Amino acid sequence: MKNTKQFLYHRNLIAIGVSTGGPKALQILLNQLPQELASPVIVIQHMPASFTKSLARRLNQLSSLTVKEADHGEILKQGTVYIAPGGKQLTVKKVGQTLVINIDLSPTGIKHTPSVDYTYHSLSKLSDFNLINVILTGMGSDGTNGLKQIKQSQPSHYIIAESEETSVIYGMPKSAIENVGADAVLPINKIGEALTELVVQKGES
Repeated sequence: MKNTKQFLYHRNLIAIGVSTGGPKALQILLNQLPQELASPVIVIQHMPASFTKSLARRLNQLSSLTVKEADHGEILKQGTVYIAPGGKQLTVKKVGQTLVINIDLSPTGIKHTPSVDYTYHSLSKLSDFNLINVILTGMGSDGTNGLKQIKQSQPSHYIIAESEETSVIYGMPKSAIENVGADAVLPINKIGEALTELVVQKGES
């Protein structure tokens, strides 16, 4: 897959939103990523609080990357996958030249904890990073509004949506494609390869 966009920066951040069918999809995707991946990876998986830690542990055993449940105050590192804790919200903020994870309780009125939209809204405020956003299988439209904000505010971004052929439920990818647009629509077994190609590309600044 060739990126027809020109990334502007040297640093990348991959953010994945997923719901129903997520554990299997994540296993397939993460197994395709190299240990030296030149980006941190954030995963927002709709899942209760008691399950995300065990999900991270199992994916860590199956992937060459380090996979862990995200902790408040952690500095994001390349080659590490951070699973948002169930029952809480994950945001990312820039401190100096580093990216730091913030974990908080769900604000009133937000349906999903964690919420893809909530995380993506925080990413829309970052600067000097290529944002690579992935929407995988899941019911509903979580992620669509956050992608809209990223598309409006971020000059260097790329959106990948899982194709209908491999989605357990095509709701979230379909909503993103129809309401925001996607730079690539790919089956789950092709997304890891695409991400690997994207993060090795160099920006201009």
